[in-house]
Amino acid sequence: MAKVKITLVRGLAGKSKKKRATLEALGLRKRGKSTVKELNPAIEGMIAKVEDLVKVEPLEE
Repeated sequence: MAKVKITLVRGLAGKSKKKRATLEALGLRKRGKSTVKELNPAIEGMIAKVEDLVKVEPLEE
């Protein structure tokens, strides 16, 4: 599967509990931090839910 680098570019202040929980599940806790995940339907759905807060970059294998 393809891998993506997900970076939190906006802070969590004032965001709903659902968005905070989604970011926690992705492993993002602080602005500017990144995580690498394998792209699957579950991760795609999480990214879509918080797309206004994160930057997604494909990684070469």
